[in-house]
Amino acid sequence: MSKKLARMAQRVQAEARVPALSAALHRADRPLWQVQVGGAGPESQFRIGSVTKTFTAVLALQARDDGLLDLDDPIGHHLDVPAHGDLTVRRLLSHTSGLQREPYGDVWDTLLAPDADGLLAELDKAERVLPTARRFHYSNLGFSVLGHAVARLRGGTWAEVLEDRILRPLRLAATTVQPTGRAVTGYLVEAYSDHAKPEPPADFGGVGPAGQLWSTAADMARWAAFLADPAAVDPGAEVLTPSTLDEMRWPLATTDEALWGTAFGLGLMIFPQGDRIVHVGHGGAMPGFLAGVYGRRPAPEGLGDGTPRAMGCAVLGSSGTAIATTELPHKLLAASVEEDPADIEPWAPGEAAPQEYRSVLGRWWGEGFEYVFFWRDGALRARDADDPPGRPPATFAPVPDRTDVLRGVSGREAGELLRLTRDADGAVVRMHWATYRFTRDQQSFAGE
Repeated sequence: MSKKLARMAQRVQAEARVPALSAALHRADRPLWQVQVGGAGPESQFRIGSVTKTFTAVLALQARDDGLLDLDDPIGHHLDVPAHGDLTVRRLLSHTSGLQREPYGDVWDTLLAPDADGLLAELDKAERVLPTARRFHYSNLGFSVLGHAVARLRGGTWAEVLEDRILRPLRLAATTVQPTGRAVTGYLVEAYSDHAKPEPPADFGGVGPAGQLWSTAADMARWAAFLADPAAVDPGAEVLTPSTLDEMRWPLATTDEALWGTAFGLGLMIFPQGDRIVHVGHGGAMPGFLAGVYGRRPAPEGLGDGTPRAMGCAVLGSSGTAIATTELPHKLLAASVEEDPADIEPWAPGEAAPQEYRSVLGRWWGEGFEYVFFWRDGALRARDADDPPGRPPATFAPVPDRTDVLRGVSGREAGELLRLTRDADGAVVRMHWATYRFTRDQQSFAGE
C-alpha cells in the first residue's frame, strides 16, 4: 500500500515540478505514513498559508464554549475598531461578512503587512464589498480581525494563545509561527523553463491569524485527523469537544454557486466525495508554497466504505503554482481506504432497551411514510424504512422533568420533540414527532 501512495506523491512532484514535496497520512489503525520527494526531509517545514485559519477558527469556538463570546456577537463588542464593528463572529468565520479580501493597501505588492494594531486602526479604510450574508466571499482581513479579537479575550497575542491552547495540548511541536532552521525555500517555477526562482520570505504580522504558520506534513496530518475525528485524537476534549467540531463542519455557504462542489462551515472547508463521504480541512497558499490538509470523516455507526478512525492527510509543497499539491490529499485518502480499508468491527450483543421504551420499538407510520424506531448504544433512534445503509439515524434523549417527552439530538428533525402517548396498560400507541402524528398503521391526516 505505501508503495502505491509513494508513487502517487512522486508523480505529482515530477509532473507538477515541485522542488520539495512532503506528504503524510495519519490513521488510528496504522503507523504514520510519510514520503518526501525532492529537497524535503521528514522534519522539513513548509508554509501552510490559509490552513492557519482552521487554528484561528478552533480558538474562536473554544472562546465560545468557554463563555467568552457568542457566535452572533458583533466583533465590536470584543475589539475597539473604527469600522465594521457590527460584523458578527459567525459571519467572519464563514466568510459571509462581505468584508474585502485583504487589509487596506497593496500588501501583495510590497509584502509588507501591518502589525495587529495597524491592521485594526485602518479597518475604516476597508470596504464591505458585498452585503453581509449575501454570499461566500473569502476574506483574509476578516479572519485576521477575528484572530486578534480572540487573543485579546484571552489576554495574550494570537501566537501565544495558539501555542497554549492548541499546539501544546495536541503535541504539534513542529508547527510554529516563525520558520525554524528546518524550513525549506519556496519557489516560483517558471512556466516555460525548469528554472525555479526563490520567493522572498515574508512575515505577515497582523495578518498572521489568516496565514502565517509553518509546519511539517506529519503535524498537519495529525491536525487533519483531529478536525475529522476529534474524539479519536483528543479523547479528553482538551482542545474542543466533538459536538463543537460537528458544528464547525456544518455547511453554511457554498463557495461556487454554479458547481456546488465545496462548502464552507465555521472556518472549515467541506468537500463531498460522494456516497456520504466527506473530507474536511483547508488548503493554503503563500508565495512559493501550497498546502492541502484534509481529514476524512469516519463512517456513521461503523458502517460505510472502510474509513478508519482519526484519518487525516497533508501534502505540502514548495511551489506556489503546483495546484496538484492541494488536490493530492483527497486522492491519497481515497486510495488508502480502497487499498487498505479499516477492519470491520464484529457485531456483539448490546443492552436491552429500557422497559419504558420497548413498546416504541419497531415500525411506525407518519405522513404516509414508514419509519423504524430502535434502541442502540444507549439511545432511542429512528430512521426512514427506506434509508440506505450508513445514513445516520435520528437520535433522541429524554427531556428532563417531562415524562414521555424526548428531544432529537442529531439526524432528522434535530431539536424537535418526540411525544409518546400510552394506553391504560402503559404501552405506547401513538407518537408525535415535530407535531406530526405517528401510528402503527398507515393513516391519512384525518386519522383514517
